[in-house]
Amino acid sequence: MNLIIFAGGVGTRLWPLSRANSPKQFDSIWAGKSTLRLAIERISAHFSWSDIFVQTVPNYYKLVHSQVPELSNENIFLEPTRRNVGPAVCLAMGRLRQLGKTGPVAILWADHLMKDASEFIKNLKIAEQLIIQNPNRFIFFAEKPRFANNNLGWIQVGKKIGSFQSTAYFSFLGWRYKPDSQDCEKMFRSGDYFWNPGYFISTPDFILSEYAKHSPDILAAVEKTLVAKNKQQAFEAYAEAPKISFDQCLIEKTDLRSAVILKTNMGWSDPGTLYALKEALSAGPRANVITGQVFNLGTEDSLVYNLEAKKLVATVGLNGFVVVNTKDALLVVPKDRVKDVTELVEALGRDGYKKYL
Repeated sequence: MNLIIFAGGVGTRLWPLSRANSPKQFDSIWAGKSTLRLAIERISAHFSWSDIFVQTVPNYYKLVHSQVPELSNENIFLEPTRRNVGPAVCLAMGRLRQLGKTGPVAILWADHLMKDASEFIKNLKIAEQLIIQNPNRFIFFAEKPRFANNNLGWIQVGKKIGSFQSTAYFSFLGWRYKPDSQDCEKMFRSGDYFWNPGYFISTPDFILSEYAKHSPDILAAVEKTLVAKNKQQAFEAYAEAPKISFDQCLIEKTDLRSAVILKTNMGWSDPGTLYALKEALSAGPRANVITGQVFNLGTEDSLVYNLEAKKLVATVGLNGFVVVNTKDALLVVPKDRVKDVTELVEALGRDGYKKYL
C-alpha cells in the first residue's frame, strides 16, 4: 500500500507557536519530536520506505528532508502553490499514477497525535485488503469520541454491512463539520456519530475518476500541472485550481454507497487549535498544561506556554485560557475564542505585522 502524508499547512490556529516559516507539524514539541516525525514513525516499521510519500510546499522541502532523511527526492511531492486540500489530493493522486502506483493508497496528515499506533496499523491493513477486494470505493476511519468536541469534524456511521477478519465495517451516512455545541452534545450521546480523523483509503484511479465526475476543473488544472515543462508553468497551471476543501469538492458529492467505515479507538487527537493542544496533552479536563517558567495561582483548565528562558509567566485565577509567550509575541485568549486566532493572524498580516507571522 502507498501512504501519503500531507504536510503543507501553515497552522495559523496555533500562532504564535506555529509560524509561516516553521508550522506546527515541524515543531519538536512532542517529547522532542515533531508530529511529522511521529506520523512517519507510526508507519515506517510496517510499510516499505519506497511506498511512503510526503506532500508539502516548496518552502518546506528542506524541513521535510531534514526531518525525514530516509525519503528519496522522488517520494517528496511539492505543490507549486497552496490551493487547499481539494486540489492537493488530486495532485498527489496524479503524481502516484505518473510513478505507476495503482494499488491502495492511504491519505494521512502530518499534524495529528495518536496514543495507540497498533490500532491504527491494524485498521490500515484491513482497509488495504478491503480496497483490494473492491478498488472503486473509499474506506473512512471513524474514531471513538471521548467527549462532545465541536472543534472537529464528525462522521455519521450507519449499520454494519460486513466484516473482515472479525472486524466489522459499516455504511457511511455523511459528515458534520464543527457542529454547534448543542448539536454536538446530541451527536455525542446518540452513539451514531464519531470523530472524523480525515484518514481514508482508496486507489488513485478511483479518486481521479471521482474528480472527473464532480470537480473536472480541479482535474484539468492538475493534469496541466503534471505535464508542465518548468516551475513557472506548473505554478500557473496549478493556480487555476479553485481553493476548496476535499470534502466540498468531492466527498459531499460522492454517492454514499461508494464508502464504508471502520470504527477505530486509536487515542487520536488533532491539536489544530491551542486549546485542542491543551486537551491532547492534559491529564484531565481541569488540569493545566504548562511549558517553561510558569507559576499558576488558582488557574484551571488552561494552557500556559512560556518560551523565554529568562522570564517568568505568572497567572492568577484563569479558567479555560490559553497563554503563549514567545520571544517576539504574547497571546492571551479564552478557550471559546481560540478558533478566532486564524482571524487574528489574517488581521496581523493585513495591518502591517507580517514580521510576526
